[in-house]
Amino acid sequence: MKRDYYEVLGVAKTASEDEIKKAYRQIAIKYHPDRNPGDKQAEEKFKEAAEAYNVLHDPQKRQQYDQFGFSGPSGGGGFEGFGGASMNMDDIFSMFGDIFGGHGFGGFSGRRAGKPQQHRGSDLRLKVRLSLEEINQGVTKKFKVKKDVVCSHCHGTGAEGGSQRETCPTCHGSGVIVHTTQSIFGMMQTQGVCPTCQGEGQVIKNKCKECDGTGVKKGEEVVEINIPAGVAEGMVVNVPGKGNAGQRGGINGDIQVFIEEEENDVFVRDGNDLIYNLLLDFPTAALGGEVDIPTIDGKTLKVEVDSGTQPGKTMRLRGKGLPAVQGYGSGRGDLVVNISVYVPKTLSRDEKRAVESFKDSDNFKGDNQTKDSIFSRFKNYFS
Repeated sequence: MKRDYYEVLGVAKTASEDEIKKAYRQIAIKYHPDRNPGDKQAEEKFKEAAEAYNVLHDPQKRQQYDQFGFSGPSGGGGFEGFGGASMNMDDIFSMFGDIFGGHGFGGFSGRRAGKPQQHRGSDLRLKVRLSLEEINQGVTKKFKVKKDVVCSHCHGTGAEGGSQRETCPTCHGSGVIVHTTQSIFGMMQTQGVCPTCQGEGQVIKNKCKECDGTGVKKGEEVVEINIPAGVAEGMVVNVPGKGNAGQRGGINGDIQVFIEEEENDVFVRDGNDLIYNLLLDFPTAALGGEVDIPTIDGKTLKVEVDSGTQPGKTMRLRGKGLPAVQGYGSGRGDLVVNISVYVPKTLSRDEKRAVESFKDSDNFKGDNQTKDSIFSRFKNYFS
């Protein structure tokens, strides 16, 4: 069972970004693979801390985690964890270069030796405006995205004419170089990224003439994005692997889709509930009867209104609101019907005569106008 990310790092939910970074660094030093060679338990704790830091150091991910726990929006319309569980050691070292890189751990490598660096393409951000009907059903949207794509001339290798990359003569393919220095504590060894191959472990002597050895070019791609039902304004749906291509066969970045909602002419959204304002005619309010209530799925419900229904009364139609995001929460919301009574602004002569005929009836008077009203009894008490 996954542990709470704040518990993993040993910080409070109100912890600042610096406190989170400091806590992660201490745990990462303790369980770093270079300090615990062959210790699987230490490696798992190292990965667990990296996963927690991956979420909590990012304001957007942290907000989603605080709101949804481990059920935050992720790729392909699915709502699961934030992807940390599938991170391997290379992912961790490449993602957290600001913490692991250079001398950040005072002698630990930014990556494990023998694991050449793999470039990761940058993420892209998109905004999508959705109607309530689309939010109710879920929707697939197509976007033509301008992005870095794999170079078709060299097929992403960065080398011209099918030539092969060669092992870096400086680091001999490890992607790192070791520095040995003398200190008051004795000889100290630190590892850093190889300056010749930039951590790749290989060099290209004959660079592709189309992409200049990067393996990527500017291009376009039509991307299909599945938006799950029940999303809300401000949510972010992550689509893995559809961002910019990584250089020289590296890992693709992601696309982050920011959700915006269009206003609806019929319903007002309140969480997963929908509010519908019903303007009831006076005869139905007085006598009762059947009324038609629209729903978000386009159907109409026949609902019985009691006689003597007063303005301001509400009816709650269970399960007729919006669905929870991928089952997060308790089913669908409700449709809340707020009732108002329509009073005509103009009347014909016959209509006016008919209304006036009821004017003196106690049944058509407010509580403060009848003989038995509290107001009348209070006035008579002092007469």
